Amino acid sequence: MLGLRACARLPALVGRANFLLAARGLSWRHSRAHFRHSRPSAAPGLLRLRALATQAAPAPAPVDAPIVGYWSLFCASMVFGIVVWGGLTRLTESGLSIVEWKPITGARLPTSDREWDDEFAKYKQFPEYHKVHIGISLDDFKRIYFMEWFHRNIGRLFGVVYLVPAVWFVASGRVTRAGRAKLAGMGGLLLAQGAMGWYMVTSGLDHALAERADAVPRVSQYRLAAHLALAYMLYAGLSLHGWGVLRANRLARSAPAAALRAQLELPQVAAFRRRIAAAALLVAGTCLSGAMVAGLDAGLLYNEFPLMGGDRVLPPWRELWHEYYARGNADAMWRNLTENPALVQLEHRVLAMSTFFVLSALWWQGRRLPLPGPARRALHAMYALAALQVGLGVSTLVNGVPIANASAHQANSVLLLAAALRLFHTLRPLPRIR
Repeated sequence: MLGLRACARLPALVGRANFLLAARGLSWRHSRAHFRHSRPSAAPGLLRLRALATQAAPAPAPVDAPIVGYWSLFCASMVFGIVVWGGLTRLTESGLSIVEWKPITGARLPTSDREWDDEFAKYKQFPEYHKVHIGISLDDFKRIYFMEWFHRNIGRLFGVVYLVPAVWFVASGRVTRAGRAKLAGMGGLLLAQGAMGWYMVTSGLDHALAERADAVPRVSQYRLAAHLALAYMLYAGLSLHGWGVLRANRLARSAPAAALRAQLELPQVAAFRRRIAAAALLVAGTCLSGAMVAGLDAGLLYNEFPLMGGDRVLPPWRELWHEYYARGNADAMWRNLTENPALVQLEHRVLAMSTFFVLSALWWQGRRLPLPGPARRALHAMYALAALQVGLGVSTLVNGVPIANASAHQANSVLLLAAALRLFHTLRPLPRIR
């Protein structure tokens, strides 16, 4: 409305300027030199025009639109679902059933008998058919094929759900400059995640695995951990961004929360926030350690807790540090740390229990600090999920890694990370909204 009023008054202002020029005996096209020497008499009109133009220009939005926050959290929930389904795909040994990468045409599920026979014939050319799913029937192949096909397609769907609205939000001016940078960064993570997924699958399709008698056709534990790490980074980024947008909008609509701002800036609260950030990194590291366990099937060893190997606290040293994993190179004994299933499981046990004790100590400390209500609720949720995670882990181990227990263990790990991130977010200082 202000812009329309300014435009409506332009003819009157120009007419007034012409009248002043005519009174001085000057024409408009011969007035440039005159105005250069008589600027004080013409300055008020020009300044008024500039003031009107400045008033008519809309001010940039100080925060992203609320819909961006809700959409970001919805995308985070999709990532959670994809991670859980990906774990099920791994647990059912279905991830190598599709031996080709077709980003567009691969979205279609085979329908005719001939198409299924063609896919089955392709699968038979790779080591997993001959060493893992020996003599599998076509009906059984269809089941594992669907698991991998669905995992890839919900990934494709997520790409559409993320990229299309992100472009629209940017084009329609619903995000700030900082918001555009964050959306671009998470879009890069999305693309990297898809590429890493296929790169991971190719490690299990290597024909050299069929030539080694001691080799089991499965994806590289390194690439599996990298694939999961990208998913966790994307989940964390989407969650923190969504919470941040909604928080900024609440601040922009309401009066300044001086009391809450002062509470979050207390030295003891700021120190506690830094400890929670470190704890969240510890949770993420423990989750990636679990990916290494899954990649090596290390959970199938030492199905007892807290002991390992009957009445022993630790297995024999030779089982933890063996020259076999050095591959004939005495300087490569370090490979035991990431390739020896016994040592990898021990590392995960130590990390998991250390994480639980750290989170328990932080919960005990946080109960005595002047934390806001949302932070206190997130603190209790984090502790409860940490205790549940230990119980699920032990249950998964001592029962020989049943699919239901293992899937719940992985899903709860994401929820535990989410609780730690939520607690960290609620403790962050309030942003200054212009």
